Amino acid sequence: MKRQPTLLEAIFPIVAMLLLLAIGYGVFQLSPEPLLILAAICAAGVALRVGVKWEEMMAGIREKLDAAMPAILILISIGILIGTWMISGTIPMMIYYGLEIINPAFIVVIAFVVSAIISIVTGTSWGSAGTVGVALMGIATGFGASLPATAGAVVAGSYFGDKLSPLSDTTNLAPIAAGSELYEHIKHMLYTTIPAAVIALIVYTLVGFNLSGDSESIPEEMDIMLKTLTEMFDWNILLLLPPVIILYGSIRKKPTLPTIIFSSIVAGILAKFIQGFSVKDIFASTVTGFNVSMVKASGFNPDEVIFEVTRLVNQGGMQSMTGVILIAFSAFIFAGIVTKAGCLEVIIASLLKVVKTTGGVILSTVVSCITMALVTGNSYLSIIVPGEIFKDTYKKKMLHAKNLSRTLEDSGTVVVPLIPWSSAGVYMAGTLGVSTLSYAPWAILCYLGFIFAIILGYTGIGIERIHKETFEKTTSKEYVDKGM
Repeated sequence: MKRQPTLLEAIFPIVAMLLLLAIGYGVFQLSPEPLLILAAICAAGVALRVGVKWEEMMAGIREKLDAAMPAILILISIGILIGTWMISGTIPMMIYYGLEIINPAFIVVIAFVVSAIISIVTGTSWGSAGTVGVALMGIATGFGASLPATAGAVVAGSYFGDKLSPLSDTTNLAPIAAGSELYEHIKHMLYTTIPAAVIALIVYTLVGFNLSGDSESIPEEMDIMLKTLTEMFDWNILLLLPPVIILYGSIRKKPTLPTIIFSSIVAGILAKFIQGFSVKDIFASTVTGFNVSMVKASGFNPDEVIFEVTRLVNQGGMQSMTGVILIAFSAFIFAGIVTKAGCLEVIIASLLKVVKTTGGVILSTVVSCITMALVTGNSYLSIIVPGEIFKDTYKKKMLHAKNLSRTLEDSGTVVVPLIPWSSAGVYMAGTLGVSTLSYAPWAILCYLGFIFAIILGYTGIGIERIHKETFEKTTSKEYVDKGM
């Protein structure tokens, strides 16, 4: 006989998951996917205890995966898009001209802007920080500028671009977890991201206001990067067609998946007729990603390409998204069982007794995301788990899902690089040569985002609500889908 779990039974799987990730992933650096499966086993134990059958658990897992499948297909298509944009020269051209605008006179503010540009066009904060970020740190050293401030600006700019790029894995993952739509999610993030970026720019401008220097002081590595990119690709205005297609699809609210595929096809055609790549290499770039070894330009030797260039351009392909998808699948297995056991309903009911206002819901989400980030140090988990826990709460409070997806990124994605023991924190500190605690105060956008999220929650500004008719239609559809 099936019964509702007690509050203790309901929170047990969540606590078990946090402990497994904190100890297994945080301390012993074990892979998170098996740890999530172990957490799912704990959840299954509770489910069996309250009378849920195995077939029902499997049904719960299938429901979660079925709901997430369209977005997962978009994630896979993003891998195709990055690979084709790379081999066509679209992303390298944008990187090239982004680097060209560097003015060392205002190194800190330029560090933010250039890192943001590169991250937007590549969809990767790590790639941006690991390439132009390193070069910018070299410029800052030459000018005697504050290295913590420059590193903080690089991190903030990299995550600004990552957060707003439709090519980013976390930007695609947040709508999956919350149940919103990609471009709708990106647009809604502007309410918190733009004010945070403006404040950051003002601070960075003031910090670097009295710095002056000669643009010829750009490090040798930067000059080599620019020369290598011009040797690898031919620049042509037509290379802007793929991003224009994405921009048009976003403005006109065209279906995301067909728009991405069409842009990828156009990029593939450009790779063939402008860059001269073979059809075999173009197809390979959609699966394994672009690689400098594919370049057959006269006089070009792939073996002599510096690491900074390969780290920036060797990316993309469907295989690059498998890590994100595996974590998502593992988390959805856990979520599907927990949901069927009724644990989330009990947790949400208890939460709603305490949290009465919209601001309280937003604040609770922020605290959950930051807690998950502190415990796991993982951007994906700090999005997926709180997203699953709070999805129904937002719906019951008549709050649009894009409020949740925005908050997940404001307090999940961009907070992780501020945590010294997280993979992002370790990477940024090691790459930029400045400790996490030293650059964290200067990574202004990374903590202003969730502060603005809380402010908007309590003021109601930028909070989208569900119309009663929409809520009733959605609820009715869920009952029909569940056969109720």
